Amino acid sequence: MGDSKSDIRMILQKMRSQAPPHHFEFSEPFWVLITTMLSHRTKDEVTDSASRKLFERYGNVNGLAGADPHEVESLIRRVGFHGVKAVRIIQVSNIIIDRFGGKVPSALEDLVSLPGVGRKTANVVLSDSMNIPAIAVDTHVQRISRRFGWSNSDDPEVTERRLMKIVPRDLWVGLNPMLVEFGKTICRPIGPRCGMCSVNSYCRYFAKRKKS
Repeated sequence: MGDSKSDIRMILQKMRSQAPPHHFEFSEPFWVLITTMLSHRTKDEVTDSASRKLFERYGNVNGLAGADPHEVESLIRRVGFHGVKAVRIIQVSNIIIDRFGGKVPSALEDLVSLPGVGRKTANVVLSDSMNIPAIAVDTHVQRISRRFGWSNSDDPEVTERRLMKIVPRDLWVGLNPMLVEFGKTICRPIGPRCGMCSVNSYCRYFAKRKKS
């Protein structure tokens, strides 16, 4: 048990009941995009603080598109790779204006055509800010998928395709933030709280730990 869509639905519903609410700093697609771009190799609280500073200083895509890179870099200096990201988010802002009329595109292929935007970032934007069904695979989703045996691959794109097959489509929106919180609080990378997990009986990782 645990591989059918009905089983997956039940498991995810129980995970949701244990996961704390996910904090979204923004809901507007442009700022969700910028925040997600900043988040790579950066703690959530640092990312949120940096994106909030950018929002307060520049307000929208037009403001950020015309920003001075050194000023942007100073505002996001606690973010990992802040120099590269400062240039990149200004570049992306200008492309959104020039190619998409100032609006973040709602097609995956258009989003991943933006410099520095991969499938994970694109899917976060689609799901979390546009309510378009998509599954973003970050380190938490990847780890949980491996532990439960939903994917045997270390490749996020392979895991994404696998989850798209087994997770009911109506659960795709909100799946990533829920699993992020479940991964932070229960299914942690180090010291997972398996004894507290309401679905440990479906987890292959937990089964192996019991045997060892």
